[in-house]
Amino acid sequence: MSASDEALHLTATDLRMATFRLARRLRCARAVDAMSDAQLAVLSTLRMYGSRTITALAERERVTAPSMTNMINGLEEQGYVRRAVDEEDRRRVQVEITDAGTAIVAETIQRRDELLADMLAEHDFTDDELQTLRAASALMQRVVER
Repeated sequence: MSASDEALHLTATDLRMATFRLARRLRCARAVDAMSDAQLAVLSTLRMYGSRTITALAERERVTAPSMTNMINGLEEQGYVRRAVDEEDRRRVQVEITDAGTAIVAETIQRRDELLADMLAEHDFTDDELQTLRAASALMQRVVER
């Protein structure tokens, strides 16, 4: 293993550990305690990108179509999503987020942002350190968007 390969591996390990622990702490902050992370992810996708088919949602979330159907059924029963006939192809059904679903996502984001801000405030970071964290988050975003 070359020095750059070793540095890459060590960086990957450090990032994995830090993001896992941070994600676990942030997942505790949500608007609805009974809602799973998978359900929140689907609602977030619909909020961000608009209506999608169940197949498209399943592919994006890397689950089977039957699993996604079950999840959408539950979200629909709770009033967070609705099904609508696709205007371009009336044989297809689109899943849309409702106002109630949008509110759940917005409140969860707010709670998580507040929790993370409180966690950061506990450490009295300098402006330079906060800038470094913002730069690192931009790099991490590039990694996950690929």
